[in-house]
Amino acid sequence: MDLLGTATGMLGKVFGAQDDLAPVPIYRITKDGKDITGAFTGRLISLTLEENRGFTADQLDIELDDSDGALELPSRGAKLAVAFGWQHEGLVDKGKFVVDEITHEGPPDRLIIRARSADLRSGLTTKRETSYHNVSLLDLVNLIAQRHNLGAMIASALANQLLSHIDQTGESDASFLTRVSKMFDAIATVKADKLLFTKIGQSLTASGKPLRPMTITRQSGDRHHFSVVDRESFDSVVAYYQDTRAAKKGQVVVTAVTEKSTSTSTNTSGNKSQKGKRKKPEAPVVEPTGNTKELRHTYASKTNAMRAARSEWQRIQRGVASFSMTLARGDAGLFPEVPVTIRGIKPQIDSTDWILAKTRHTLDAHGGFTTQIELEIKATEVPDEAADP
Repeated sequence: MDLLGTATGMLGKVFGAQDDLAPVPIYRITKDGKDITGAFTGRLISLTLEENRGFTADQLDIELDDSDGALELPSRGAKLAVAFGWQHEGLVDKGKFVVDEITHEGPPDRLIIRARSADLRSGLTTKRETSYHNVSLLDLVNLIAQRHNLGAMIASALANQLLSHIDQTGESDASFLTRVSKMFDAIATVKADKLLFTKIGQSLTASGKPLRPMTITRQSGDRHHFSVVDRESFDSVVAYYQDTRAAKKGQVVVTAVTEKSTSTSTNTSGNKSQKGKRKKPEAPVVEPTGNTKELRHTYASKTNAMRAARSEWQRIQRGVASFSMTLARGDAGLFPEVPVTIRGIKPQIDSTDWILAKTRHTLDAHGGFTTQIELEIKATEVPDEAADP
């Protein structure tokens, strides 16, 4: 049987006979626009999709029964499109994938097909040598997107951030954008033929619209795991910069105090000398408090130092606690960056703003469909105004 060469399936082929009242998982697999779902009838052991954030490719694993030896090994490079969901809700498109690994093992004989997101197998992984001078993030993202015939979407809060100079030496565009994104506590990825560059936790679609928040209750899952890690529970982050005017090394501090004070600053309406103009809030001058993390690098300017400290502060916030759960009833609509609210576990867990960091959907031959989710804390935004001298 030519597994990936014949279109013999039907839309939403069910896994097996079930009670009409029970929810029935469905799936569809197409190759080059042709539905081949029927080729998997009676052979599908499991279908697993792991969705990741950034330029870590999403991974699709399809495990098939080949106990009769009738399956032919598919060719690498075959392009698949996958959708799945519940029969009463319909299919959810989960994207396109390219087959890049094939395994056959037994007994009993099984064929395992592994494919990764098609979006990340283009020239984005080709190494190049170039330099950029006085370029805004908006121009940089647009330039790289055009290079790969992609659309582009960048968060408005990041668009005007300026890079005075940066080198791309022996790096692919994917690796380079990942490095740049870390400087701004952002995320760069390709979805639906569009290069996205957004703040981590901003939760936007490819068109720039806010993602719909999801609520997950204790009854939604078979099991859950919550942990708090103390080893990086810093109270403040310090970064140093070279103050050329004062001819000395200066420092900036980011703490919960600076974040709160800056984010709640407003215009002093009683000041008539401003003539209606909004006064830009200034970051309060504070000293490092409690357990402080010092960044080793000395930055060229106060703005760069504050940017780095702010990015590290947000990363630490996300790493303080984590929550994972296996949903007994899978949800194909869940994917990384979706904001999540937990209900019914513990007050401290329920009151936390969570964001999806990773999902793993699994459909099996017994009619099961589960989704494993990994959540991290949605970091409180430290406004860019705090970086201004």
